[in-house]
Amino acid sequence: MRVLGIIAEYNPFHNGHLYHLKESIALTSADYAVCAMSGNFVQRGEPAVINKWARAKMALMAGIDLVVEIPVAYATASAEYFAHAGVKILDSLGVVDNISFGSETGDIKPLDAIAEILHHEPPSYKSALKSCQDTGLSYPAAVQRALGKYVENHGAPGLRAPEIDQVMGCSNNILGIEYLKALKRLKSNITPVTIKRTANLYTTEYLTGEISSATAIRKNLPKDSPLITGDARHSLPGSSIEILENEFSNGRGPVSLDRFSDTILALIRKMMPEEIKAFPGVTEGLENRVKKAAESCGTIDMLIEKASTRRYTVTRLQRILLYLLLNITSREFLEFNSHGGPQYIRVLGFNEKGAFLLSKIKKRGSLPIIIKVAGFTRTNNPVLNKMLEREAFATDIYVLGYKNPEYRYAGQEFTQNIIRI
Repeated sequence: MRVLGIIAEYNPFHNGHLYHLKESIALTSADYAVCAMSGNFVQRGEPAVINKWARAKMALMAGIDLVVEIPVAYATASAEYFAHAGVKILDSLGVVDNISFGSETGDIKPLDAIAEILHHEPPSYKSALKSCQDTGLSYPAAVQRALGKYVENHGAPGLRAPEIDQVMGCSNNILGIEYLKALKRLKSNITPVTIKRTANLYTTEYLTGEISSATAIRKNLPKDSPLITGDARHSLPGSSIEILENEFSNGRGPVSLDRFSDTILALIRKMMPEEIKAFPGVTEGLENRVKKAAESCGTIDMLIEKASTRRYTVTRLQRILLYLLLNITSREFLEFNSHGGPQYIRVLGFNEKGAFLLSKIKKRGSLPIIIKVAGFTRTNNPVLNKMLEREAFATDIYVLGYKNPEYRYAGQEFTQNIIRI
């Protein structure tokens, strides 16, 4: 029995994801595929276009056997924490043999060489990183430059200094490096593989035929009609189209950050700068910049445009705004991290093969498995309880982004059935 693990958002599940899944199964000779998936909010600091149960169904219809959830505190975090949470969940299942991720390089050697440096952080690298940050570079840019200096002076197996800018200039490569770092940190026995990304970059905003980026597909989804037409339709499997159109026709999507614009602006205007400072990512006086922008701007897009700089990127600001919206404080996030990250395996959906896999996980897994959330609200683990409470609150907030008020009721984390295919 060989089991493939994938970490994803599937926002939404498209033909590029289907290609990656099929190629990964072929490469690893996997009999089963399990996905650790983001919930209702995603890593770019945005709400998912449709809810997590609908997206889990997309994955199951396309060939994934079991979908488990990455807790919201990590699903909305930077690449390092997002990757660590996803890898820890897959590792804790006790059955996963391989993890596969997409990358622009398609070659795991240079990615692993960079991951090795970042994992061990040699003194000369740390010194170069500090120097680069002192020049005003954003953290990702400082890391990239420091890596170049380190490799130029010390070398690295399977990596040349001129390659670093190209490797680190691509979002999927960066995320892949974080997966590799997490595997090293956890001393996991899972073997990583990578599939070369085809046709476009993750951030490409225009459709590129049958395989298009999730960013481009979301931009081309209908705003006022439940029907997906035109080129976006060619980029999605038929099952994904059916699920999307069902959610849209019921007024449960598309959900976007601007649906929460007034709420976020009101929250920030009510806060004092020192209160804003209590949230992850708010450093070096950024609280004053965010506060000032919220008081002078009438939309969330205007706030982000006004507050963002080379150092304070759009994605970083969006994550901060989500933390404010979901009330995930730095203190709470540090508490989760100090206890090792995810505290449970939350099942969103499975098929018949996934049910068999769950029976194996129950025997081999190292974390409690949650099928019904109501049974885990008061465990002997206060960190687990708090993490699950935060998840329930995030869903209560997410559903306020639905166009149809009939579906905006609270408590859906406890009433929504697991998806069974």
